[in-house]
Amino acid sequence: MQEIVKKFERLRAEARLGGGLERIEAQHARGKLTARECIEVLLDEGSFEELDMFVQHRCNDFGMEKKQIAGDGVVAGYGEINRRKVFVYAQDFTVHGGTLSESNTQKICKILDLATRTGVPVIGLNDSGGARIQEGVASLAGYGEIFQRNVLASGVIPQLSAILGPCAGGSVYSPALTDFVMMVEENSYMFVTGPDVVRTVTHEEETFESLGGARVHSTQSGVAHFAFPNGMVLLTQLRRLLSFLPSNNREQPPVVLAGDPPERQEHSLDYLIPDDPLRPYDMKELIDKVVDNHDFMEVHGGFARNIIIGFARMDGGTVGIVANQPMVLAGCLDIDSSVKAARFVRFCDCFNIPIITFVDVPGFMPGRNQESGGIIRHGAKLLYAFAECTVPKVTVITRKSYGGAYDVMSSKHLRGDLNFAWPNAEIAVMGAKGAAEIIFRGDLKKSDNAESLLKIKTKEYADRFANPFRAAQRGFIDDIIMPSSSRWKIIRGLRMLKDKQITNPWKKHGNIPL
Repeated sequence: MQEIVKKFERLRAEARLGGGLERIEAQHARGKLTARECIEVLLDEGSFEELDMFVQHRCNDFGMEKKQIAGDGVVAGYGEINRRKVFVYAQDFTVHGGTLSESNTQKICKILDLATRTGVPVIGLNDSGGARIQEGVASLAGYGEIFQRNVLASGVIPQLSAILGPCAGGSVYSPALTDFVMMVEENSYMFVTGPDVVRTVTHEEETFESLGGARVHSTQSGVAHFAFPNGMVLLTQLRRLLSFLPSNNREQPPVVLAGDPPERQEHSLDYLIPDDPLRPYDMKELIDKVVDNHDFMEVHGGFARNIIIGFARMDGGTVGIVANQPMVLAGCLDIDSSVKAARFVRFCDCFNIPIITFVDVPGFMPGRNQESGGIIRHGAKLLYAFAECTVPKVTVITRKSYGGAYDVMSSKHLRGDLNFAWPNAEIAVMGAKGAAEIIFRGDLKKSDNAESLLKIKTKEYADRFANPFRAAQRGFIDDIIMPSSSRWKIIRGLRMLKDKQITNPWKKHGNIPL
């Protein structure tokens, strides 16, 4: 018995070393943590229970039978984050470059299956050279098995992906199927085809960073929701993100009371909106001042910055925030912002997270590029998301809400539960001047002083329509509120909506305009 125990402990120690000390040092030299170090940082101390530590690959081609390492490039198991259960798998770059094999595919699939069955979030830490070429199609089949499980788990449990190194070829699609993707600046990258292939096929000269670095994916492509300076910060923020989310689609989000009075007034908000209707202001200031303890975790902060999305707490409960940003493109909805917000709204709806929408939108972005790029189809995604959504929805119109964008931004007509407006809000088909130019076009052509007449007619239209009262008269706005009371009004509304019950007609699934 003693000999067996000694052998067991020796094998366990070898497995924990992964590819060995030399490769661990090489990983550190690149500024990266090993798979096990990442798990230690991510999980509560001492909570990790590893599964399949001794699994080895079964490939006998190209001399691979001589390169057996316990664990086979993936560390997998379960543990706790803030005393809540999570499943985790981490690709170990020190073992065969973290490449995917038939054996370690089975480890990952076991984790995904267990997480889905038990209703527990799953976290994938990606640091891999891609498919294990020596195993051929068996490795490709492994990716397919993982993708299938990602899809089945979607909307059932939160799936979070951290890209801590390379992620290329087929391996990029598993993170893309998950709910949130985090990357490390200058130390992680994602692409379907690498610089060498791009150079051969298109004759373009690209680096790993310019082709698929964190900056590209967090600001241009929208693939990554977050980019952080190093792995330690990423793992810390991953813990923070998870603190906002329920464990599965049958649970309510966690409640964290932090002593911020629900009835707190923010009188500075009464002066947030500039007198000049064309002058921008920072919508993040409003968000910061109404949420609990000014704690807002922005998602996709570098991408499509004309709309803001993210998580916060109000009255201790998690809420999803969607808000137009007048500081960027005047807050217009365009292709990227519509897609960005639509996916976030659908995530919140999946996981019972109420949605607060702050509206200051002059309309959809005009122009040939937007029209030819499919703004109609992409804008319809946001419309579809809000219309389909069944969680509590509270909307506050702060300034402009024009045209079709008024409807799209969680209006009463898309089953908004509570729709408020600030006193200076303008709810109309378009801006007063543009409307006057169309309505009084004939009179303006005949007038000897068209400019003066236009000013008069613009004021006439503004007095009649560029305010929240017409909408309130028709019940499209539930109340006109002072900006300083916004926090308390929203919280009271959320309390009232706590037990909201609404279901959509039975269907296999809808056909969102992808």
